[in-house]
Amino acid sequence: MTSLSALLYSFGGWNWFILAVLLIVLELMVPGVHFLWFGIAAVIVGIIALSTSLAWQWQLVAFAVLAVVTVFIVRRFADPSKTASDEPDLNVRGAQYIGRTFIVANPITQGRGKIRVGDTLWNAEGEDAPVGARVTVIGVDGTALVVERADAEEK
Repeated sequence: MTSLSALLYSFGGWNWFILAVLLIVLELMVPGVHFLWFGIAAVIVGIIALSTSLAWQWQLVAFAVLAVVTVFIVRRFADPSKTASDEPDLNVRGAQYIGRTFIVANPITQGRGKIRVGDTLWNAEGEDAPVGARVTVIGVDGTALVVERADAEEK
């Protein structure tokens, strides 16, 4: 065991670069972005260790502090809820149909029926309408499209 500790001690500040490479390789194997920030902190501590004669205990403290700081910096600037999408309705399929007019495929009775959207039947909610009536989508309620009669608007 003393030979291993002697070997690690002989590397000095380069141990941090070895740790950084190991953390980045681990990042490539594990889904998500978890170890990259610790790898960046290890690189920074490695640079500090090579440029100064900082004791290894203080290097560990610097690594811990830098790891926490890099995580908080990334969480602040890489928040996915703050980034604007060029297609905000991408995963809300029904919202893409708001304002469009479709034909009733199964009659809408007691507020529920089906409309044909392309080659698919969608559940529809709205005022009663017979088969073949034109309806306009005005909203989405879960997996159902909220519709209103388009025929009535034209009269």
